[in-house]
Amino acid sequence: MRGAAAALALLALSACHPKPANVPKEARSISAEPVTLTAADGVKIAGVHTGVEKPKALILLFHQAESGKDEYATIAPRLATWGYASLRIDQRTGGELFGGNATAKGVGVKPGHVATPAEYLAAKPDLEAALAWAEAKKLPVILWGSSYSASLAFLLAAEHPELRAVMAFSPGEYFDDKTLVTKAAAKVRVPVFATSAKDGHEIDAARDILAAVPGAKEQFVPKLGGVHGSSTLLRAKNPDGSEPAWSAVLAFLQKVAP
Repeated sequence: MRGAAAALALLALSACHPKPANVPKEARSISAEPVTLTAADGVKIAGVHTGVEKPKALILLFHQAESGKDEYATIAPRLATWGYASLRIDQRTGGELFGGNATAKGVGVKPGHVATPAEYLAAKPDLEAALAWAEAKKLPVILWGSSYSASLAFLLAAEHPELRAVMAFSPGEYFDDKTLVTKAAAKVRVPVFATSAKDGHEIDAARDILAAVPGAKEQFVPKLGGVHGSSTLLRAKNPDGSEPAWSAVLAFLQKVAP
């Protein structure tokens, strides 16, 4: 049974989030352009920058296993309408779940390959390259991860206190060291948002990691729908729960980067 003290320490989000307006108050021009990054070990990383007029922040969007940057093909434009620019990348640990992954293909990952925990961890330089690119833009930077990359986001945030926030969709101890993410979370000093599928194991995994975060943290536990990773925001994947999840996401963003 989870400790009552840890549960009370979490600033759990209520299921009754105020619904955001259907249309943001301000209309903003939005653009999209391809970006190519180079990781510290020389791997070329394909990405897309979604720009927006007068951005409130720059969100780095990292995908789940067997996936690619187009996990965010509809999420990034919706974030932009609320004033949040973004960069979504193809990590080397990925695949064709949402179309294709140029980075994974470039390093020889075969279609259908199931990654190992070591391969998940090996994608960290891709996230670091994205962060270096983002910091040059002189905007508040928010890390957003999905599944294994949600866990990598904690590792990155532990090393970069200058970040604005972390958003983790289905984080867990996915690496060989089953304490690595929790130990990193204990060093994160920025606000953290986490959610997961409507699944007891995933909910507990997110709760345990959040319990280690010393500062502000929020856990959105889905009451309707709820699927793994950032896919929880996609109506096609989560018809009943995507809009409540979006309400939670936007409420958090408007607090950390209004």
